[in-house]
Amino acid sequence: MSGDGDNGGGIGSGIGSAAGDGPRDRAGMTQGARATGGPDTGTDTGAGAGARAGAGSGVDAGADTGTAARLQKLFEGHRLTPTQRRIAHCMVRRAADAPFLSSVELAELAGVSQPSVTRFAVALGFDGYPALRRHLREVAPTEKPGDTGSYNEYQQAVQAEIDNLRHLAAALADPSSVIEAGRLFAASRPLPVLGLRAATAQAAGFSYFARKVHPDVRLLDEGGTMLTDRIDAAVRAGASALLCFALPRHPREVVDALEYARTAGLTVVTVADSAFAPVAHHTDLLLPAAVGTGLAFDTACAPMLLGRVLLEAMCDALPDAQARLEEFDARAAARGLFVE
Repeated sequence: MSGDGDNGGGIGSGIGSAAGDGPRDRAGMTQGARATGGPDTGTDTGAGAGARAGAGSGVDAGADTGTAARLQKLFEGHRLTPTQRRIAHCMVRRAADAPFLSSVELAELAGVSQPSVTRFAVALGFDGYPALRRHLREVAPTEKPGDTGSYNEYQQAVQAEIDNLRHLAAALADPSSVIEAGRLFAASRPLPVLGLRAATAQAAGFSYFARKVHPDVRLLDEGGTMLTDRIDAAVRAGASALLCFALPRHPREVVDALEYARTAGLTVVTVADSAFAPVAHHTDLLLPAAVGTGLAFDTACAPMLLGRVLLEAMCDALPDAQARLEEFDARAAARGLFVE
């Protein structure tokens, strides 16, 4: 897809940052998932019975992608409590270190108690944490990766984002979920795009470019009682799908809005920081892209880039996308819209 002017050289064919709502210790996960669609009971099935390759990961600098994938597979199919999901998040993010961490160290990194780590190991079917760690050492590389301690905190934050992008690129080796999402967006007239608080920038960026090729994109970036009214209006106008960007900390309003949207008949596609995000139960197609947590406020390069990839997939599914871009470029040139 090509185009000049405001299109930044077109939507592009390549496979970025938003602030969170406050300092906190969190971790991302990998793997897209078909949500279970059941009620949110406070427990989770991991990636769920319908797990499928999606996009995103959150492994720290130097971590081995294969180790993270094996950890993710280990957690799949288990019903984990919110505390246990937090431990799972931490282990995937620290995949290269996980086989070498004591239960006390893991508890400190995850911000939970040491007994919680023990209960987590038992929930996975092991006799205790030592048995889990032995298993990880058997399936993980035998040598701990090189230390990046020579990096300052700013370099470490950048390196973590680079790793998030690497894992996003690896996940996109199977583009089927992204292609499916693009088709859903192209067919939905109008297309509502939801993003509140930290995710507002991602939703607004997607909507801004999507309007150049899609005939009716509606940005839902404000909560309150009007949000469900706007979802109703989109459904009445013919919408069939909704795109949501859901980033930490997850507003309760987003979860409620997605539940309402599905009840109203919309197919929900969500870009989230993790397959274990609170929105998972209320999403038909979940596409994870990890956020960086090394700074006081989260960084969201991978979710932003995944949004651009979804734009490309939508353009591929819209037969008149190129013509619309060329028309915009012609109007922009006639108006002298941009300073080249």
